[in-house]
Amino acid sequence: MGENDYTEDVFPSAEQDVDTAKLVPDTLQTRSESYRLAYADTEFLLRDELRHVRLQLELLKPELLQQDSGIRSTIVVFGSTRIPDAKTANARLQKAETESASSPADTELSRKVKIARSILEKTHYYEEARELGRIVTSESQKSERLEMVVVTGGGPGLMEAANRGAHDAKGRSMGLNIVLPREQHPNPYITPELSFQFHYFAVRKMHFLMRARALVAFPGGFGTLDELFETLTLIQTNKIKPVPVLLFGRNYWQRIIDFDALVEEGAIDSRDLELFQYVETAKEAWHAIQTFYLPNT
Repeated sequence: MGENDYTEDVFPSAEQDVDTAKLVPDTLQTRSESYRLAYADTEFLLRDELRHVRLQLELLKPELLQQDSGIRSTIVVFGSTRIPDAKTANARLQKAETESASSPADTELSRKVKIARSILEKTHYYEEARELGRIVTSESQKSERLEMVVVTGGGPGLMEAANRGAHDAKGRSMGLNIVLPREQHPNPYITPELSFQFHYFAVRKMHFLMRARALVAFPGGFGTLDELFETLTLIQTNKIKPVPVLLFGRNYWQRIIDFDALVEEGAIDSRDLELFQYVETAKEAWHAIQTFYLPNT
């Protein structure tokens, strides 16, 4: 098109104005903080009074990038960051046993050995999470009717396993990390352009559910419980449409949470127990998801 392209915007873009602002003469006035463009002033955006703006930005950035990437439906996988693959867990157990053997009277070291053994016993969940990520991704590549992308919290352990499974299938997967006091970084199996970082837990949890077509909760701690119960609450109160909520590992979940006791105490209705179901294998989990969305297949 020529110089008078009628399709061009009348106003300069924000990026163009940032570049133009750098061309002003260097004076006391132009060096002043007050002279900076507000949207290009990081210090200004970090003020307490701008929290509502940061909340909006944190909601909007991942949303727009997911739209750009064509992400429409997801399978959310939660689970412990502390359950690694069997090789890693076995090495940690051997280290704990060696340390305990050198100080047999140390009860804390003995406790670490017991926990390391417990973790090793649960490493089959790592393999199942990995297999689930592989199945969801490979099956989604075959069918537009069940085109779903695995999304996790982006960390290590069982979340890494699900992302790894999607990577095994040469497909995309998403990770929603969050800034924590202890070091937190995305696992290497997340698709780079779908690796997000959050400051606000509330906004992060909203993004987990905005495109969710199923929630799979592997054994986990406070974070997994928080995300599981928020999802169950939203379904129970009709805030979101029902989706399959799959608790992976009946023995673990029935030991950790006495759902029947909640019914007996009158805290929930017996029908609320139908909001979730137990599964033991990746194939069983995928079958439950298929049955929910494609009951006649």
